[in-house]
Amino acid sequence: MRIGHGIDVHRVSDDPSRVLRLALVEIPGAPGLVGHSDADAATHALCDALLGAANLGDLGRHFPDDDPSLAGVSSRRLLEETLLLVRSAGFGVTSADITIIAEQPKLAPYMPAMSQELTLVVGTTVSVKATTTEGLGALGRVEGVGATAVVLLEEIQ
Repeated sequence: MRIGHGIDVHRVSDDPSRVLRLALVEIPGAPGLVGHSDADAATHALCDALLGAANLGDLGRHFPDDDPSLAGVSSRRLLEETLLLVRSAGFGVTSADITIIAEQPKLAPYMPAMSQELTLVVGTTVSVKATTTEGLGALGRVEGVGATAVVLLEEIQ
């Protein structure tokens, strides 16, 4: 068994056309996040946890933000490709848990869909929760959104 932990933070974009996507789900009416990809902090944290547990480095090693071919790439694609890397390294996902850190928007209505979408891609239940920082720091001032993820991998026999 291997455990991995990931964290990701993206700042809020001032581009009104930028869509907010977290855990593969679009959150309508909320400002999007700045990023080379779709800036889905929750899915990026999950990818980093998966890669870390398999001792494969981090998201930036495999999908660098200075690669023009990855501009605007969907985090669903990043997650699918990350899972291929993890499986190629001889591991399967046993468990995954994500916590999104955001003062706004309120995410409770979207968490079942987030868990469902990630579970569909990962192939095992992915728990998704959300919390705030009670107004403290940059995330509390709604300057960004963060996420952490923990995964458990097992060696494929």
